[in-house]
Amino acid sequence: MTESDVIIVGGGPAGSSCAWALQRAGQQVLILDRKAFPRMKLCAGWITPRVWRMLGVSPEAYPHGLIHLKRLIFHFRGKRIPLTTRQYSIRRYEFDHWLLQRSGAPVIRHTVRHIREEGPYFVIDEQFRCRFLVGAGGTNCPVYHHFFESHFPRRETDRIATFEEEFPYPYSDSECYLWFFDNDLPGYSWYVPKGNGYLNVGIGAKIKALKQRGESLRDHWLALQDKLAALGLVEGHAFAHKGHQYFLRHPGMQPQRGRVYLVGDAAGLATVDMGEGIGPAIHSGLLAARSILTQRPYSLRSVPRYSFWDLLFRWRWKTR
Repeated sequence: MTESDVIIVGGGPAGSSCAWALQRAGQQVLILDRKAFPRMKLCAGWITPRVWRMLGVSPEAYPHGLIHLKRLIFHFRGKRIPLTTRQYSIRRYEFDHWLLQRSGAPVIRHTVRHIREEGPYFVIDEQFRCRFLVGAGGTNCPVYHHFFESHFPRRETDRIATFEEEFPYPYSDSECYLWFFDNDLPGYSWYVPKGNGYLNVGIGAKIKALKQRGESLRDHWLALQDKLAALGLVEGHAFAHKGHQYFLRHPGMQPQRGRVYLVGDAAGLATVDMGEGIGPAIHSGLLAARSILTQRPYSLRSVPRYSFWDLLFRWRWKTR
């Protein structure tokens, strides 16, 4: 049986950031993930200066494709509002793999199916054993389902569904566009240029609100394709979207039960205004690591619930 001080289930930004902080402090850490990295991860994928600051890295030191977005162009019910900002678009395919390698923790490809407690240890599938367990496996994290679901069920009103695609495209417009409430969509859609000639377009909305109105996210997705073509942003592309779901921040979630911790999307930490999850994932991973190291309670109070803070007050977050 493989043993480690800490086992982290999930190697995304939350899990790898937690592992990085623990490894630096001399803890023995093992990451389990059901997929091999690098792996495709659909995401609008913008990074704020605050994220670079938390990671202790400047954007210039990032070794992969990066686009500096000096403004975001918002559209609210047809009204165009350019917002000066400082954001960076990344491809999760590259960014997540870089974070995982940077953590220095060993990674084993494994799908977690069963967890049991044995004295002071957690035993996973009769193959792995640890004293501290971190759930970083996203919305369907087995650690959440085993230890938290019955005590802290997620609210269906907070469930978000997305359709999106990331693909190579010779775009000529390198602006980032966001459309809120088009056709009364309970959410927004986006066009985000990425480095090395990639483009991400997508749409996200609250599922329950759509169902109550008898609407389909697919219909809104088709309308977005028409809009992109009409604006000359994406032409002649045969879309092949994929979908996924996650949860917005729920203030009632308690992310720690004894020596078990939830981070990132496993804890449902996407910001309530824009559904942004990378910053909260990294922040929560670092907080969980600090709690394990100091044995102080793990709290999410310092993790921002809104993205607009980073957009409007960008001058507060200097990377160096």
